[in-house]
Amino acid sequence: MANDKKLVEAITSMEEDFAQWYTDVVKKAELIDYSSIKGCMIIKPAGYAIWELIQSQLDAEFKKTGVENVYMPLFIPESLLNKEKELVEGFAPEAAWVTYGGSEKLQERLCVRPTSETLFSDFYSNSIQSYRDLPKVYNQWCSVVRWEKETRPFLRSREFLWQEGHTVHATAEEAEARTEQMLNVYADFCESVLAMPVIRGRKTEKEKFAGAEATYTIEALMHDGKALQSGTSHNFGDGFAKAYNIQFTDKDNTLKYAYQTSWGMTTRLIGAIIMVHGDDSGLVMPPKVAPTQIMIIPIQQKKEGVLEKAAELKDRLSNFRVKVDDTDKSPGWKFSEAEMRGIPFRIEIGPKDIEANKCVFVRRDTREKIEVSLDDVESKAAELLETIQADMLEKAKKHVAAHTYSAATYEEFKKTVEEKPGFIKAMWCGEQACEDKIKEDTGATSRCMPFAQEEITTTCVCCGKPAKKMVYWGRAY
Repeated sequence: MANDKKLVEAITSMEEDFAQWYTDVVKKAELIDYSSIKGCMIIKPAGYAIWELIQSQLDAEFKKTGVENVYMPLFIPESLLNKEKELVEGFAPEAAWVTYGGSEKLQERLCVRPTSETLFSDFYSNSIQSYRDLPKVYNQWCSVVRWEKETRPFLRSREFLWQEGHTVHATAEEAEARTEQMLNVYADFCESVLAMPVIRGRKTEKEKFAGAEATYTIEALMHDGKALQSGTSHNFGDGFAKAYNIQFTDKDNTLKYAYQTSWGMTTRLIGAIIMVHGDDSGLVMPPKVAPTQIMIIPIQQKKEGVLEKAAELKDRLSNFRVKVDDTDKSPGWKFSEAEMRGIPFRIEIGPKDIEANKCVFVRRDTREKIEVSLDDVESKAAELLETIQADMLEKAKKHVAAHTYSAATYEEFKKTVEEKPGFIKAMWCGEQACEDKIKEDTGATSRCMPFAQEEITTTCVCCGKPAKKMVYWGRAY
């Protein structure tokens, strides 16, 4: 059994060093590998399979709201980028540039897209003439490049995969409605598919997207008490339309500027899944995004009929993502490996089980063992996957509730940040000076002004002036 433990012993305890635990898990579960290009990661099959499941299910939710997929170029001419000053200034420190094509120097630098507002705006300016052309509700699945100084697999890398929706509308009201609609699509997806509760709200002026009128966000809480921005939706108003001359003739025959939105989610979600649900044995995958939902492990597989019965079970469970581990490794090693990969549950089947017409289901999240009649395998498997999905969400909700605090005074706020990692609810006067001071003093940033407002006190936690909003604060990734 000593060898069977090596897989888990290779993972640092999350209580000892959470950052190292995270790195150990993504490596040992073979989600990524480091590349020879600094700051860029190789997403291996086990990691990419998670992204494919996220992508397919999220894309289906988009299409229910009328979204159509398109694809824009990878490169943005510098002159095009410079039309929107705020966006340029916001991304300048992270921009990557192409200056040569082959052996010839380019007449104009090309930016490797950090985001595609400029490309969509240029496209819309040429393709929209009348109110009949609106709305355009487009999305693209692609990669973007941002020259990050400090990187971490999935959470922050120089190239990452994402989707970016870009829509254009005839009225400000339609744009605002779409902005909020897509944020709710994200929030519902995180909770129902990723089993990850989120706080929905609006970013402060300081934290909003460059060039946006308003940025809405969903904020999740990781196991270590740090926040993770998990999806954003931006209302651009008519700012980009004026910069890129997106005009249309309205029903009253007057020329008007259009209103735009953009919204995005990234492979950062995989990091969130790891840090919300994982434990010292590795991943714990929500069934809806688990590349393998069920692992069948034959016991004493060299004995007559065992492998055949395992294969029969796999065929019967073909409606699920199921595999048989028929390698020559020991059962203990196979159990550890299934746990490392976060497979929602495994089925153990051996000669004695076959004789008794039963098998054993072992849950990854609770490690509970359940004896199941071979006659009921299909129905019990479906029930258990639903139960695990629901239980994981409930557990994560309890974690957020237990690590969300309120602070009425600045001393209480600072003490909570230092001693109790998590979300802190506190009132704010709306002035950036207080926001900056809080960050400088504590390292905590404003995560969002939640839609569900509460009144903790009537005064700002930092300066004591009359408060305007209750804000979720916290240290973040």
